Amino acid sequence: MGRVKKEELFITDHVYQVAGGSITTGDDAAAFLIIADDPILIDTGAGRSIKTVIDNIEIAGIDPSTINRVVLTHNHIDHIGGIEYLKENFDVAFYMHQLDAFAVEMGDNVITAATMYGIDLPPIPIAVKFSKTEFSLDIGDTRLILLHTPGHTPGSISPYIDIDGKRIIFAQDIHGPFMNIFNSDIKSWRKSMKKLKALKPDILCEGHYGIFSPKKKALAYIDEYLKQYS
Repeated sequence: MGRVKKEELFITDHVYQVAGGSITTGDDAAAFLIIADDPILIDTGAGRSIKTVIDNIEIAGIDPSTINRVVLTHNHIDHIGGIEYLKENFDVAFYMHQLDAFAVEMGDNVITAATMYGIDLPPIPIAVKFSKTEFSLDIGDTRLILLHTPGHTPGSISPYIDIDGKRIIFAQDIHGPFMNIFNSDIKSWRKSMKKLKALKPDILCEGHYGIFSPKKKALAYIDEYLKQYS
């Protein structure tokens, strides 16, 4: 895998994709970097290509050692597998909804789907576990809102931010899957999707199927799955 160019990571002036798609290996879900005086990483990929993720953060113009907040959108290994490396090599705090955090803190390789990926996830402490419907993180003169959107997993969240004149939602696994082993709840998911639509995102960053913009395409993507699971 060759070194990517900065423009390949670009979403807006302050938001870059650093994992997923053709940027890293195929087992990675997308991960995103919000650039600010206190930068924030959203998800980490599955872990096998975490050093490439670190390289991509540098390409985007950020010293990885300055990242001390990592938001985890849910507990599946393709989104969180890099946390072991980050914990061992950087001074980072992980943020997660409490309903999904327990499986990570226990190193539950079934609920986190680590077994499916042939990965052994050790127990990792989550510094900030929240239970509110909305939990906010200050980023300069704006805020990243961690919105609880259960369905795919009980503690799934969809962070969103108003930045660079756009509302960006990091709605990682809108498509599912919905499985008993993950404690998925399709009824809760439908309600969550209505929350996302009400936010009227200009850009929707999905975990596996790309980035959807403008608003019309972002909303159409959500509607596609609402019809599929009606």
